[in-house]
Amino acid sequence: MTACPACHVVFRSVRFLKILNIKARVHDTARARALERLVTGSRDEGNSSLLTSSSPAFSAMVSWIISRLVVLIFGTLYPAYSSYKAVKSKDVREYVKWMMYWIIFALFTTAEVITDIFLCWLPFYYELKIAFVVWLLSPYTKGSSVLYRKFVHPTLSSKEKDIDEYLCQAKDKSYDTLVHFGRKGLNVAATAAVMAATKGQGVLSDRLRSFSMQDLSSLQSEGQERSPASVTTQQASSQQHRTRAMMRSKSETGYSKASS
Repeated sequence: MTACPACHVVFRSVRFLKILNIKARVHDTARARALERLVTGSRDEGNSSLLTSSSPAFSAMVSWIISRLVVLIFGTLYPAYSSYKAVKSKDVREYVKWMMYWIIFALFTTAEVITDIFLCWLPFYYELKIAFVVWLLSPYTKGSSVLYRKFVHPTLSSKEKDIDEYLCQAKDKSYDTLVHFGRKGLNVAATAAVMAATKGQGVLSDRLRSFSMQDLSSLQSEGQERSPASVTTQQASSQQHRTRAMMRSKSETGYSKASS
């Protein structure tokens, strides 16, 4: 007796799921052993076994690198160039196609940030990411258009008004908060500038006062030092004048006697 095609398909699918389950269990056990080796630091195999091609850490690292390259090249650069070609050719179908893709890819990138933190320990996680990106880009599956038309567009169209109101409120609140904090910042800066100016003026006036008092005290001390010196110089000059006058008078009297 020949089995029906449906039974054959079901049998194959069940067998495939069993194989995936076995692989996942093997992957989990290998990862648990690698973590145990890291924690206990066993000396039998050493840390060098973690960097071999058969270790789970090495395979996880390779799968992560491949997934990042696939997302970067096939998920970002190729759609960007195709979007450029669509804009240049002004093809409406291509334009709509790539706009739907970019919306789905933005949601995928947002979800990826969270799943990379909490779900990266799952087996075949990075392989599933690669398969998802290929499914989005494939012209046979058209995954981006399917997701957009079945899930994203109905959800956004039903909640579009609420989202617009929330965005308007957020814009108004952000503007008000920006103006409020801007005014506070200006007030703080103005008060700081006034306080700095007043402190600088007080310090300058104090220095000028100290300088003026020092100058006056130095002038007074110089005047006091110069006063006895000036008296002595005046007395010496007066004595010189007297001696000169006496010498002249003596010379005149001697000349008068000689002439008589």
